Amino acid sequence: MDRITLKNFRCFREEQSARLAPLTLLVGENSTGKTSFMAMIRALGDVAYSDDAPSFKENPYDLGSFDEIAHYRGGRGGGRADTIEAGFDAVPYVKPGMPPHLARNDQPYRFEVIFERKGTAPFPAKMRLASGGVWAEVRMQNQAWRLRYGTPEGTWERAESVNTEMNTDGYAATLPPLYDLLLRTTVREPLIAEGDVGTPLSESGLPADADQTLVKRLFGSYRHGRLRHVRAYASGPVRSRPRRTYDTSPPRPDAEGDHVPMYLHDVYINDRRHWKELKKALERFGTDARLFDEISIKPLGRRSSEPFQLEVRKYGRRAKGPWRNLIDVGYGVSQVLPVIAELFRPGRSRVFLLQQPEVHLHPSSQAALGTLFCQVAGLDRQLIVETHSDHLLDRVRMDVRDGATDLKPEDVSILFFERSDLEVNIHSLRIDQEGNVLDAPPSYGRFFLQETRRSLGL
Repeated sequence: MDRITLKNFRCFREEQSARLAPLTLLVGENSTGKTSFMAMIRALGDVAYSDDAPSFKENPYDLGSFDEIAHYRGGRGGGRADTIEAGFDAVPYVKPGMPPHLARNDQPYRFEVIFERKGTAPFPAKMRLASGGVWAEVRMQNQAWRLRYGTPEGTWERAESVNTEMNTDGYAATLPPLYDLLLRTTVREPLIAEGDVGTPLSESGLPADADQTLVKRLFGSYRHGRLRHVRAYASGPVRSRPRRTYDTSPPRPDAEGDHVPMYLHDVYINDRRHWKELKKALERFGTDARLFDEISIKPLGRRSSEPFQLEVRKYGRRAKGPWRNLIDVGYGVSQVLPVIAELFRPGRSRVFLLQQPEVHLHPSSQAALGTLFCQVAGLDRQLIVETHSDHLLDRVRMDVRDGATDLKPEDVSILFFERSDLEVNIHSLRIDQEGNVLDAPPSYGRFFLQETRRSLGL
């Protein structure tokens, strides 16, 4: 996602637009909508690229029902919004060496959704996809999905009956496969999934002389994003407490990071080559952050199914220190380990939603985390980080200024969430080649400047 828009969502009444980059930092006071913003990013990915309806109650974002999510403004002329609007712009990522039939799908596209109340939950009742002068729209109307298509030649529509199941919370359990519905207008062509015949334009109500090239580009670009989509990884602001001993179990990713010790043990047992690479990456960060110099899995039996411990140690000037159990080395290591382990985990999502990864870390370790984010963020990995750490933010600015990584100024976006009465405004800030923050409103950094003046007696 390159840009996201919101309207009538939580504390965002008027339409807000925010630029996303390979590394996006969310800053601002508490309760200014940063967590809600990340929840919507995950929801948009679910609606656009999967057939699973989004849940705004799933960890780590429990936003409640429609009444808690739709913007509410009291007083005269107030009331609760009837709909929630959101959308994003995207450009398909073209990886070097990608097959030509996929590499050509580089057409930027826009996806939009309108949520309405269904039961007690928000339901994506209208979805729109647009690119290159062509658009397709799917809307729920009278228990049927009405499809509308537009090209420079005109607009056409058709109805399609689709049943939508609801779960016990009032949320839709499944959505109609948007891509499959949209394919009904696409000509038979390699961009259609294998085994899917599709429907020629002339048989779907569109004229045979419609601009088929643009239509194919629209669906080709969107399909490319859908095929490559892996759900965004979202971490909570507080991770799991360390344990002295762990029982082996299948590692199932969760927001608190409970799965990470089991994941490390699984790699250690089943893929020693990968474990060597992962161990090296973890230790490199541990050394840079001055948290640990070495990490190890300690099996407590001969069989892989038996319990194990997770240990770390630091090096002295002349010798290596003793191994210490994870629970004995302070809370900071166990809190940051789930974050960095997921970043180094192969085959995971390309989008990471990280809440306050600096929790329980010393300022020098917070700064090292900023460097790590600069190292791993890129075209194929997007990090969206909520942070209250000036040390992390300043390290990002300095690393970009000094060319310490491949990250360029345009690869960083700082989103400043500013409270204005009962609403919140999002300011999209940039940094220049010197690491200076650009386009900042007067309120940005005002608190820290006032504290500095006070400390100097000015």
